[in-house]
Amino acid sequence: MYFPAYRPRRLRQNENFRRMISETKLSVDDLIMPYFVVSGKGVKQEISSMPGNFRLSVDELVKEVEEVKGLNIPAVLLFGIPEVKDEAGTYAYAEDGIIQQAARAIKEKVKDVIIITDVCLCEYTTHGHCGVIKSGKIVNDETLEILSMIALSHVRAGSDMVAPSDMMDGRVGAIRKALDENGDKDVPIMSYAAKYASAFYGPFREAAESTPAFGDRRSYQMDVANAAEALREVRLDIEEGADIVMVKPALSYLDVIYRVKTQFGYPVAAYNVSGEFAMIKSAASSGLIDEKRAVLEVLTSIKRAGADMVITYFAKDAAKWL
Repeated sequence: MYFPAYRPRRLRQNENFRRMISETKLSVDDLIMPYFVVSGKGVKQEISSMPGNFRLSVDELVKEVEEVKGLNIPAVLLFGIPEVKDEAGTYAYAEDGIIQQAARAIKEKVKDVIIITDVCLCEYTTHGHCGVIKSGKIVNDETLEILSMIALSHVRAGSDMVAPSDMMDGRVGAIRKALDENGDKDVPIMSYAAKYASAFYGPFREAAESTPAFGDRRSYQMDVANAAEALREVRLDIEEGADIVMVKPALSYLDVIYRVKTQFGYPVAAYNVSGEFAMIKSAASSGLIDEKRAVLEVLTSIKRAGADMVITYFAKDAAKWL
C-alpha cells in the first residue's frame, strides 16, 4: 500500500507532539466573565436556567470579582437589574443606579480588573425594549441621547469600557462623541456590532428580567440569515469609533466571526450566550457529554474562528481548567 511522505498522524501520537503543533491557544487572557447585579445586601440568588450563575447584590459581586482576579481573568461584564423600572429607563443613568454602585464598589475594593458595563435600556424599562418607544414603535434617534447619558454615567462611576448592546443605528458615534466631549477620550467602546435576533437569549432574559412586554426585537437586532449585513454593521461601528467589535451569539455564527476578523483585522469579541451555556449544562447534567471537554472545545472553536476574547458564563470554570 502506498503512503505519501507526509503522515499527519506522526505529530498526533503523544500529548507533547500535539501541544507543539497546536494552532489555536486558548488562554485565561481570552476570557470575560458576565455578572447580573441587583439591589440589596447579601443577595446571591441562583438563576434556575443557568446553574452556577447568580443575581448578586453589590457586596456579593465584589467577592466574585475578587475571585475572578485570583483566577487571572482580566475583565468582567456587568448587567444591572434595577429595583424600579419606568417607561423611559431613567434609572439606567441615575447616579445611584445599580451599575453605578457596582462600578464604584469594584474600583474601591478590587484593583486591576477591567470593568465593562452593558449600555442598554431593556433591563430598565417597563416595556423591556432597547430603545425609546413612541406611538408603539422603537424610535432610533431619540434613543441615542439616552444611551450617551448611560455611558457617561457608567464611566463617571468607574467603568473602564462601555458596551452598547442596543443595536440602534449610530449609537457608537453618539457615545464616542459624548465621551470625547466630556474628557473621556481614552475610554474604549466594545460594540455589539453584529447582534442577532437569536433564540439563544432565553435564559439571559430570565436572569436580567428583560423579556419584551410586547412584540420582539427583530426591528433592531439582525436577521439570523444574514452575514454580509453583519460586515456592513461592523464597518459602520468601526467608522463611528468602536475599539472592539462583537458578534453575538457565538456558536451559530462562527462563520460571521471569521469573516469579521478576516475582513477588518480589528479586535473581535464573541459572546458565548446564555442559551449556549444552558445547552451544555443540560447535556452534561444528563451524562450525555463531558462538560469540561465540551466547554474547552467550544471556547477553542470560537477562538479558532477569529475571536480575540470570549464573553462566557464558563469563564471561571475554564480559567481553573486551563
